[in-house]
This record gives sequence, structure tokens and C-alpha cells, in this order.
Amino acid sequence: MTPSFNFRQGAFFDLSSRVKLRVTGADSLRFLNGQISNDLRKASATSAIQASVLSAKGKLNANLFISAEGDSFLLDSDPELREELSARIDRYIIADDVQIEDVTDRFGIFHITGETTPIPFSPARTLNANRFGCAGRDIWFERAEHERVRQQLSADFVFCDDERAEIFRIEQGIPRWGHELTDQIIPTEANLEATSIDYSKGCYIGQEVISRIKMSGQTNKRLCGFLSTSNAPLQAGMRFTSNEDDGKAIGWITSVARSPRLEKEIALGYVKRGFTSVGTRLFALSPENSGSPGSMPVQVVEVPFV
Repeated sequence: MTPSFNFRQGAFFDLSSRVKLRVTGADSLRFLNGQISNDLRKASATSAIQASVLSAKGKLNANLFISAEGDSFLLDSDPELREELSARIDRYIIADDVQIEDVTDRFGIFHITGETTPIPFSPARTLNANRFGCAGRDIWFERAEHERVRQQLSADFVFCDDERAEIFRIEQGIPRWGHELTDQIIPTEANLEATSIDYSKGCYIGQEVISRIKMSGQTNKRLCGFLSTSNAPLQAGMRFTSNEDDGKAIGWITSVARSPRLEKEIALGYVKRGFTSVGTRLFALSPENSGSPGSMPVQVVEVPFV
């Protein structure tokens, strides 16, 4: 069983596999601000902001973090998007003085949760970044320094491997590319409006769709947390129905975990409007030929779970 510990008291994560881009040029601020859903002017050398890159239809091309570095900007996003993100941004550079450099292999990133200020590392960059719904700091360093920085952090913080990181992410209700986030999802459906959308900033690609959703106050579906009320294991891909005898799907599960802190089976997933209220009881239908029970009772719960 994966052990439980208090992430908020200090744990660190290795995010070095994330794609990293440096954007430079005299027009980089104006250009990037027209590509992202948040206000780039809030990014600094000491604090990263979260933002979404969208299609003209308001659907996600990427969700990323951005910080300033002198006259340039550093972006990082999910490793699956290494080719797509650079191509997506480059597509809109026409007569702009903007250059994109892939620095994925040059830099590593460790992220530390908790209020504790980490020891300054030289020549690493240290900045505030809220990646898991709680206070945290990023440490950017040259890849050659990976082991040295990791050993220094291990003296004060617990290392969180990929398995524990995934459990913590789900417990916190944080969406991830390839699970909750795809090119078919609008950021408001994934609860990203509070962290990655600035409704008062200037125009950006996809803004018209996002503004209409804000005015209507409704989305067709919403990312929610789910608890297995029978404590039976859930599976990603399970479809939700509102009635055990009714096979009409109203949503699906995107990520599952056994939470050591709760000692419960939990999940993230999408459910249609009208079924998102906390306390709503649904049934998760096992995929055909999975060998699992036909349906499992679940309940919509608040996220973060803990």
C-alpha cells in the first residue's frame, strides 16, 4: 500500500519531464498575451501564473505555467505536448518579433509543496507556483545539477514519486492532460476558471466562447469528484448513469485512486449539468468485458477530497 504523509508540511515532486519553452523577442509580451487565457502581466521572475492556450472554439490546446525571466518568458506544460505546444504558438507568429526555443532538455524542475521557504539554490531559479491547489515553489535548475539538487531537497522534504504524486493530484482535484484535459474540453468545464482565466484582460484566441459561458453561467458538463460508496475500486473509462436500470450515460470517469489518507476509493470525472450537486448519487458502469461488477454506486463530493 502506498504510504500516506502530509504533503502540506513539505514534499517535493520531480517535474523535469515537462516540456519547457523560452519565448523571447520585442513583441513577446503582447504576442503571448493574445495566446493565453490569463493576464501575462501577472507573471514575474518570482511567481508563475497558470494559463490555458485555446483553439478558436474555446477548447484546450494546452494548460501551462508561465514565469518571466528578464525580457523573456519561460513556459512549461505536460510532456505529451512537446511538439504540439511549440507548433501551436508558432502558428500565430506572422510579423511579430517573437522567437520560441525548446529548453526541455536543458532545465529540470522540482516542485515543493508547503509554506516552508526552501533553501536558495545557486544557480537555480526559485519561484512561487500553485500547482496542486496549495502553496508551493518551483526550482528550475540545469539538468546536470539534477542529482545534487535532489539530494539537497531530500534533507528537508519527502520525495513524492510518480505514484504518490498521482494520488495527491486526484485528492486535490487537479486536472491532468490526457485524463481530465483534452482538446475536446473547455477550461471552465475542468474548473480552471479560478486559476487560469482573467475575464478582464484583453482579447485572446478562444475568448469569445469563454465570455459567452461566463455570461450564461452554465456549462454542458463539469469536472467533479466521486466517492465509491461501496468502497469498491473504480476504473477510468467507467460511464455514469443516474439509474441502475437505465443505461443512458451522463458522464464518465477520468482518473481513479485509492486514497491512503481517506482509506477510500475516489475518482475524478465529468458529469452532465443537472447531476453535479454535491451529494448526488449515481452509478458507475463497468466497461464491457472488463470482468468487473456491472455497476457501482458513487456519490458526487467536493474537491479537494482531503
